[in-house]
Amino acid sequence: MPIRPASPADAAELIRLRAIMLGDFRFPEWNDDWREPARRTLSDLLGRPEPTLAAFVADRPDGAGLAACAVGSIEQRLGGPSYPDGRVGYVFNVVTDPDMRRRGYSRECVTALIEWFRKHGVRAVDLRASAVGEPLYRSLGFRRVTEPAMRLDLG
Repeated sequence: MPIRPASPADAAELIRLRAIMLGDFRFPEWNDDWREPARRTLSDLLGRPEPTLAAFVADRPDGAGLAACAVGSIEQRLGGPSYPDGRVGYVFNVVTDPDMRRRGYSRECVTALIEWFRKHGVRAVDLRASAVGEPLYRSLGFRRVTEPAMRLDLG
């Protein structure tokens, strides 16, 4: 199956897939006000010559948009034992259209993203896994870590 890097022209489809993924989380309050700002941001980030964000996609076999995607970013932090130079990857927005699931698209998109991280010198990659996605990530070498994630909403 052909997996390719996403371009700014794919931003609207990437946002459509993101909405499917976010819908699975069953947010109590939902509106679509986030879609256009997210599309603009994604278009900008995917169009940069020295990218810190990449997306890999699988086109639908019928040519009507995307079947799946995986998005990742590189963050510069202070170094640590797992990443001496401080470059850390983060995988997010891994989603496959419901009617395209169980065909290996997400696996191939994440695999391409991991190779992109390697090419850019990233030595540690983080993600948050749903119960459904965890077997895929484990099969690719991800493991649970002891660092619990926490968040402070400032908005």
